[in-house]
Amino acid sequence: MAAPAIRYVPYFRVSTARQGQSGLGLEAQQAAVRAFVAAPAQLLTEYIEIESGKKDRRPQLLAAIAESRRVGATLLIAKLDRLSRNAGFIFALRDSGVAFVCCDMPDANTLTVGLFAVIAQHERELISKRTKDALTAKKARGAVLGTPANLTAAAIEKSRHVRQANARENLQNQQATRLGGLLQAQGHTLQQIAQELNQGGYRTRRGKLFLPMSVQRLLKRAKEVQLITFT
Repeated sequence: MAAPAIRYVPYFRVSTARQGQSGLGLEAQQAAVRAFVAAPAQLLTEYIEIESGKKDRRPQLLAAIAESRRVGATLLIAKLDRLSRNAGFIFALRDSGVAFVCCDMPDANTLTVGLFAVIAQHERELISKRTKDALTAKKARGAVLGTPANLTAAAIEKSRHVRQANARENLQNQQATRLGGLLQAQGHTLQQIAQELNQGGYRTRRGKLFLPMSVQRLLKRAKEVQLITFT
């Protein structure tokens, strides 16, 4: 007699409400779970948490654990680091009496899960320390940290000039592309097109004169954009 199929309670976590609404991160986790489980009928109610990985207040995870215990199912997580980067938290889950499995580490045992938890916590602490050290060093150099409202008038003016220059360069590039395409359609060679563009005052994105090779790249990019647009 065949053993009954294992039932799973899927648990997903995304870091922000924006990720939860857009499906970023969440869809990838759900795809991993579907690929891991043989039959959709084995998947029970799923629980979705919107919470930072460094915080251990997880009401949806606690609900998923309780449901797994109630129905005798296995808690299923797409990736182990979706649980928490706090070693103590993972150890507590490990000792809760509820079976759980991670799609990315299906053969993990008590030892490997514990090691992974310690490494994940250490990584989080290193990232936090590097970020704080970088901000402290930047502040020591006189940089003003915070929102764009704290920018100086000179910085705001410089940003405006950069945006305007980018807009002009983009428009010129579009015009050069259009003219190059028309000349090519009329039978002009790459060398002739380059001469026409240079005489018309057009330059490459790097401010240099057009050469046959740069004209070829310009026209190739235009064709690629058209293919993407119409497919």
